[in-house]
Amino acid sequence: MQKFILFDFDGVIVDSFEPAFEVSKKACPHLTIEEYKRGFEGNINEWKGAESEHTEQCRSDIDFFTEYVPKMKDIDLVPGIKDVIEQLAKSYTLIIVSSTITMPIQELVDRTGLASYFAEILGNDVHNSKVEKIKMIFQKYNTTAEHCIFVTDTLGDLREAEKTGVKAIAVSWGFHSQETLQRGNPVSIMDSPEDLVTAVNNYFT
Repeated sequence: MQKFILFDFDGVIVDSFEPAFEVSKKACPHLTIEEYKRGFEGNINEWKGAESEHTEQCRSDIDFFTEYVPKMKDIDLVPGIKDVIEQLAKSYTLIIVSSTITMPIQELVDRTGLASYFAEILGNDVHNSKVEKIKMIFQKYNTTAEHCIFVTDTLGDLREAEKTGVKAIAVSWGFHSQETLQRGNPVSIMDSPEDLVTAVNNYFT
């Protein structure tokens, strides 16, 4: 039976916290790093700075993706992740499930030589809920939760995966700390990309 690894993008594959926060802070100048990270404890699309005490001072004329996409040209892959993706693609079907829009993700994986390893990219333009995007994967590939594993760096993603029955492996090199990730009951928490291959193999065996 075909097995699927669903990869979050920002924080897992690319080191993008700083530029993402920079854009959000441009829109909401009083936004703190802690407030921004709290936004990823749920679906970031539903947050919109709502937890900030200064939401009323946020600028409505700044579109996140208009500002963020140009910055993606300078974003680097997480060190070691390319080799891991290459190894995992030999045994599993890899799909990116992201809250960033599809087009710039496609451009980045093309630029970094990763495009051939992913069967599909489901960005924010496909749907702004990862629950719905995972359901789309079930339907398109005629698969079920037990044949999938989600790899993510945020508590919000862990919570969305749980709603679909998909188990998740959390990584601590992205947006959320180990302590925050533990609240989402992941199968395991990995501290380095190299550990992912073993973690995935162990899960599916």
